Amino acid sequence: MNFKDYIRVIPDFPQPGIRFKDITTLLKDGPAYRAAIEEMRKAVEHLKIDVVAGPEARGFVIGAPLALALGVGFAPIRKSGKLPGETIEASYDLEYGKDVLAMHTDSIQPGQRVLIADDLLATGGTIATSINLIRQLGGEIVGSAFLIELSYLTGREKLGDMEVVSLVTY
Repeated sequence: MNFKDYIRVIPDFPQPGIRFKDITTLLKDGPAYRAAIEEMRKAVEHLKIDVVAGPEARGFVIGAPLALALGVGFAPIRKSGKLPGETIEASYDLEYGKDVLAMHTDSIQPGQRVLIADDLLATGGTIATSINLIRQLGGEIVGSAFLIELSYLTGREKLGDMEVVSLVTY
């Protein structure tokens, strides 16, 4: 299946010159959404994953169903202040300022094999911060999976030698 056919590209959003990749058009199509998750599952199942971690918010719509398809748990990575239990945090740079991500301290157990899943790999800042959090908790990152990769932004370079799966590349 050509998943690009299900992704709407919106010019000049959120600012002039940006060509936003809108996955809501894929998500609303049940068979296409199911096929994308199934293709991702097939591409990563050899990694012997214990848990899938996904950053808020679109990492939830990719990571949670992928975890379900793999038969493993899901660990949400949220913005600071959104998780009710004991958390760890890590900050990262945005174009203008900083942001902070958090995880529950009991979401990953030491030695668990973790796959990071998100909708988009762009500059790699969010995923690099997610890697930092998972490693702080003692998790072993075995790979990452994305619906879309914007290869011209070279985010893959921030991920080191881990296996990276992308269904669609722009």
